[in-house]
Amino acid sequence: MRIGIPAEIMNGESRVAATPASVRTLVQDGHEVLVQQGAGAGASFFDEEYANSGATVVDSAQQVWESAQLVLKVKEPLEEEYGYLREDLVLFTYLHLAASKQLTQALLDSGCTALAYETVTDRHGGLPLLTPMSQVAGRLAVIEGAHHLMSTQGGRGVLLPGVPGTKPARVVVIGGGQVGASAVAMATGLRAEVTVLDLEPRILQHFDDLYQGRVRTQISDPVTLREELVEADLVIGAVLIPGAAAPKLVTEDMVKDMKPGAVLVDVAIDQGGCFENSRKTTHAEPTFKVHDTIFYCVANMPGAVANTSTRALTTATLNYVRDIAAEGVDGAFERSSGLRDGLMARGGKLLSEPVRKALDL
Repeated sequence: MRIGIPAEIMNGESRVAATPASVRTLVQDGHEVLVQQGAGAGASFFDEEYANSGATVVDSAQQVWESAQLVLKVKEPLEEEYGYLREDLVLFTYLHLAASKQLTQALLDSGCTALAYETVTDRHGGLPLLTPMSQVAGRLAVIEGAHHLMSTQGGRGVLLPGVPGTKPARVVVIGGGQVGASAVAMATGLRAEVTVLDLEPRILQHFDDLYQGRVRTQISDPVTLREELVEADLVIGAVLIPGAAAPKLVTEDMVKDMKPGAVLVDVAIDQGGCFENSRKTTHAEPTFKVHDTIFYCVANMPGAVANTSTRALTTATLNYVRDIAAEGVDGAFERSSGLRDGLMARGGKLLSEPVRKALDL
């Protein structure tokens, strides 16, 4: 199969869909790999490395898209890439369609086969291709939140761990999944005072056991959430409903009562965000103010640590890519039934019920 790897064009997105090592594996499997010139440079993977791994390095995105049978990306196609979509193309990337009716319609109009990393499941019901980026985003959420808490960034001027004789920052994590668990681990490691909220007592029990009571656990309901937000310095929104739009848990009315200079990081922004006032931002302009608080809603957070993120992502995706390249999409479904859960669109038909509901299609 001819596999194409174009450069990402989203603002601040430096990840790439394959490392030179994974390209070498695909070439050794007998496939042809086309890599757009400079596609990996932002992640410290260079054209010479891809060429030495057996890839053909081409000058333009057009050459990659038009020649490839299977295109691997990191982020969803942007409007300027919609024209490359076609009926005989297989696209494998993060799609987050519940947040974009325009992209969904473009995929349907093209008739291409679109597979979403974020809804592929493993035999335990986990999300193996979303997990590594969730872990990166959870850690980064705390790092970015701590940065924007600085007085120089317009924040409260609070140091996350404090120092002897002062209080540490109070961090509230909404959601105890992969993102939330990573955020809690990072914030706790930095000696912040951490509270995690979730709907599931079982999940809260896990945090209580793991941290031996050093992390406060609360059942998430509107009254409890409001009480926690009033005292928070940093809030991490880490809510996920796979494939569907995120619920709006933090309302504008709640934000009004928060401390001036508090920071809210919405990691669910790819799925529409879990704060009422959230809107997508970029690495170039990552924040905006809501009343007296600072919202950070960058839709491709892991792109800021592109080398680490690329390595983590491609380690997870490679076996699925090898199956698709060797067996075709239907053959790959036979080898890995959880890959079928990633099928969003094919032949002009929308195949994801959560997306259908979210977009009212």
